[in-house]
Amino acid sequence: MKQFDVVIIGAGIAGASIASEIGADRSVLLLEAEDHPGYHSTGRSAAFWTESYGGPLVQPLTSASRAFLDNPPREFSPSGFLGPRGAVNIARDCEQNLVDEFLADFADSGLAMERWEWEQTASLAPGLKPIWKHAIHEPDCRDIDVAALHAAYLKDARRREVELVCRAPVTQIEKMDQTWTLIAGGETYHAGVLVNAAGAWADTIARLAGAKPIGIQPFIRNMVQIETDPPSSSDMPLVVGLDGSFYFKPDGSGSYWLSPHDEIPSEPADVAPDELSVAIAIDRFEKVMDVEVKRVSRKWAGLRSFAPDRLPVIGFDFAADGFFWFAGQGGFGIQTAPAAAKLARSLLLKQPLDDSLHAIDADLYKASRFS
Repeated sequence: MKQFDVVIIGAGIAGASIASEIGADRSVLLLEAEDHPGYHSTGRSAAFWTESYGGPLVQPLTSASRAFLDNPPREFSPSGFLGPRGAVNIARDCEQNLVDEFLADFADSGLAMERWEWEQTASLAPGLKPIWKHAIHEPDCRDIDVAALHAAYLKDARRREVELVCRAPVTQIEKMDQTWTLIAGGETYHAGVLVNAAGAWADTIARLAGAKPIGIQPFIRNMVQIETDPPSSSDMPLVVGLDGSFYFKPDGSGSYWLSPHDEIPSEPADVAPDELSVAIAIDRFEKVMDVEVKRVSRKWAGLRSFAPDRLPVIGFDFAADGFFWFAGQGGFGIQTAPAAAKLARSLLLKQPLDDSLHAIDADLYKASRFS
């Protein structure tokens, strides 16, 4: 039996980032059910960072993460994780209202946004069909090196003497005398605080621990890599449909990554791509771009998990003493990771908020809102 101050369940971007943040202050065990961390969601990201993604209530976390992602501490990484991309959010001729609503949503955010017409958008996205008359340009959108960021968090956690154990699914959790006892991978562990960073399995872990599930729902998101004639341009921006029906971007090798922006309810599982969703993604792409799709070179799917209000859930449970939620991060968990982890650190260690979080309303994300 091993004793820790904190046990974190789940070693995706959520678990890895909070382990890095608190590892210098507490003895920490990081448990991962799979053979390696980040298998289900973190490793299947579309790999972009854009401040508007997730909506105006998520945007402050994304914006507060930029400085760290651009210029992390030297001991964390010798280089940043963001690269140039840009984004255009597009709408058809008859969808002017979508542009107006999007701009209104972010009117007080300070984000760099500019209303564009077709000619401006087509200059960055050659092949765009003229029906897509309206656009909003977001010059600050970036590519994000997801694998490097996740690996850096895991490396930093090891540097802070966090113990990572893989192939350790949690099968039993009990609380007695202010101590959590867990059985994971056939081993027994004890801790004063249990952090639920289990992603799609967050409610499952809550039930095991005797806490009330919040209603975190996993959704399948399908992704497709296609080869086209002509091939994609490497400096083309991320293209997002303002109607919520697609997004795509070049992959750097002449292909495109695209998604039908789908959300298919699912049980927590190792999900596979859905053939109908793949076909829908390609059909929607062909309605946007005047290029020939030659073949599908790769397809994959991942899980995005949301709380009922679609905001992250961060903080101690309102009823289960010592049970800390760090879940419900949907499809924006990577782009918000630095700020979310710093917020989680402050709440878990009961410390003042980090200076980088001055624009954050922490009450928006606290788990206690589900009391």
